[in-house]
Amino acid sequence: MDPDTWIPLKGALLAAGTARITGRPADLFIARSVAGPGAGGEGSVFISIDGRRVRLDLTSDGDILIDHLGDGAVRVTVRGEEYAGILERPALHCPGQAFITVTASCIFSCRYCSVPSLQGRRRTPEEIEAMVASVMGTISAIALTSGVLESIAEEEEYVCGIVSRLTRFALPIGVSIYPGSETSCRLHQAGAVEVKYNLEAATPALFAEMCPGLPDGSLREILRDAVSIFGRGHVFSNVILGLGETDTEMEACLESLCADGVIPVVRPLHPHAGLAHLSRPPADRIIRTCLFLSGRLREHGLNPGMALTMCPACTGCDLIPGRDD
Repeated sequence: MDPDTWIPLKGALLAAGTARITGRPADLFIARSVAGPGAGGEGSVFISIDGRRVRLDLTSDGDILIDHLGDGAVRVTVRGEEYAGILERPALHCPGQAFITVTASCIFSCRYCSVPSLQGRRRTPEEIEAMVASVMGTISAIALTSGVLESIAEEEEYVCGIVSRLTRFALPIGVSIYPGSETSCRLHQAGAVEVKYNLEAATPALFAEMCPGLPDGSLREILRDAVSIFGRGHVFSNVILGLGETDTEMEACLESLCADGVIPVVRPLHPHAGLAHLSRPPADRIIRTCLFLSGRLREHGLNPGMALTMCPACTGCDLIPGRDD
């Protein structure tokens, strides 16, 4: 499927965000998350259409219909049009990666995040090592994300220890945690090859509103420092689209990140937790923002297609320039 067809289709799917599934049982293809988009929900599926991927949360009343014909083959109905695709079987959380949540709880209460209310547990290093071992042969990368159990510093130390243990698998390791000033250096020394530190909101004012109590004053400096350690194109940052920012504010944020050598991941808002009253951004805004970002990435010599781990390598939840276009 060419980009001129795929981008509008994926934009419409991301704007919907959810789907209902009918037909043959599909349990083997359903991923269930304890963090990130869809945490605590009914699960999600990864659909591949002509080799391009999108992830949709499952609900009983989604506008998108997925008819499972059996063995992963599906017929996806979007706005009256049908598309043939396949359900991709997730390894751990997503296809092709062991994407593991270390601590499924958090002392902070960001308004867009369901993790604090779920009160999940922390996985042990031995448990995580066994999880990765169980999917070896089906993955090309390891990715770790985490809430904050006790403090930002304690979480960093715990995750660094896990990274060190996982290097025995000889796969690229990406890490997304809330960083301190020395986090990048320590993760790199432990064996991580990519990091994702999330700005979350396009402006500092929105961040303060959405993440009360979470420090943000040095995050941009930490991201720039991470680029000097991991290299341009191997540092990422989620920016949520639909928190109340203007297009101008979003574009300024994306331009600034690209200029620093950071690849932004534009994440359409999942309206849950404290933002359940909001709506997902419409397809035209998702597409327009992606096309703007695509131009800025090219201008600054960045290509998400070279990402080894985490969201830019998966592409399920976002429109990713360099992979979707």
